Amino acid sequence: MKKQSILTLAGFLLASSIFAQSWTPLFDGKTLNGWKRLAGTAEYTVEDGAIVGTNVPNSGNTFLVTEKEYGDFILEMDVKIMDTTSNSGVQMRSHYDAAGHQGKGLVYGCQFEIDPSSRRWSGGIYDEGRRDWLYPGSLNPTAQDAFKVAEYNHIRIECIGHDMKTWINGRAIAYLVDTVDHLGFIGLQVHAVRDAGLAGRKVYFKNIRIQTTGLQSKPFPPGIYVVDNIPNHLTTYEKNSGWKLLFDGKKADQWVGAYKDKFPDTGWIVDNGMISVHEKAGKEGGTGGDIVTKAVYKAFDLSFDFLLTPGANSGVKYFVRLAPEEKTTGSAIGLEYQILDDTLHPDAKLGRNGDRTLASLYDLITANKQKRFIHPMGQWNTGRIIVYPNNHVEHYLNGVKVLEYERGSQAFRDLVAISKYKIWKSFGEAPEGHLLLQDHGNDVSFRSIKIRVLQ
Repeated sequence: MKKQSILTLAGFLLASSIFAQSWTPLFDGKTLNGWKRLAGTAEYTVEDGAIVGTNVPNSGNTFLVTEKEYGDFILEMDVKIMDTTSNSGVQMRSHYDAAGHQGKGLVYGCQFEIDPSSRRWSGGIYDEGRRDWLYPGSLNPTAQDAFKVAEYNHIRIECIGHDMKTWINGRAIAYLVDTVDHLGFIGLQVHAVRDAGLAGRKVYFKNIRIQTTGLQSKPFPPGIYVVDNIPNHLTTYEKNSGWKLLFDGKKADQWVGAYKDKFPDTGWIVDNGMISVHEKAGKEGGTGGDIVTKAVYKAFDLSFDFLLTPGANSGVKYFVRLAPEEKTTGSAIGLEYQILDDTLHPDAKLGRNGDRTLASLYDLITANKQKRFIHPMGQWNTGRIIVYPNNHVEHYLNGVKVLEYERGSQAFRDLVAISKYKIWKSFGEAPEGHLLLQDHGNDVSFRSIKIRVLQ
């Protein structure tokens, strides 16, 4: 073998060896050296090469956290939880407020969720002690069976720059883009128990190791929804998956007024990364009127952020035909994702069984939503509408599915027959249509409007 080839091979082997050795253990398998307990009084012990957390009565969430803080890293470990009544998690880039939680101490920051309940949100990302759910497991439903109860599961967490990605047993789960934390500790959670009869439940962690240099992100399979908290931004991954921005935060060149050939001169404004409609005494049609996409869509995944002012009303409509026979003095006709302040606006009490409330299919199907997943007035909420090629439709609010239906089914037609839409033939069944942002005469803003065409 030539000397140059030998040197090249030696260099390759050395580089491979260095890369292979770049993992650093965070747990020596015998002691809790390098870790400290915070917030609660749950017990952490070492048994058979694993850290064992045991919950206790009358304690809040308890965390065993690293004494060292980490910025960019790849973290892997094996986790076991014994039954579906338990809950746990792994903190990432997290922090501690000794005065928080009424002086009991508060750990806060992003958490890899370990959730063996029937909800099955393991691998989702929760903001412990701060913003609540950032990436519910329901955003990746095909991976909700990845976590196995009563056996060790291999988890992987990547925190590189603004990107957080998670895996369970080799399956990609969550992809979050977030700018809030850049550095913090890693922690293992023992969740509080409300029922004293559930005390003594255990969670096991072993083979905990970390990389902090030479980080190589593991490829994510295409098509997984990304929660991107950078306004009007698409990741390279999203672009490669077919996502496109319908509003880039600077110009509204993909929108025109309904039944018009240009964007309204009044009523709507693009400013500060938002596209906003102005107050006009709550009058439907407002000053500028509705705006619609220039393009039409058949099957799609649409995501959008919206900001309501107190008492405001608006909507996002889809399959809007703009047909002459459907023209009205008010808003253009189409299926509507309702946007509403349910507390202050009277429309919330109209219709049937709440089918005019936030995230509902307006006047047809009520959104089944929990209060904790509704962000208050003055904060951004994220809506999502998925129309599959087979005409199955889903509405989401802040990552949680709130309704689903089959467009054109007999059940759908029966609902239309008892709604305000019964006067329009084949309402909601057009093969394609525009998307619409409604001017209902209230101050409402939108941003991060993105779409992926589904085939």
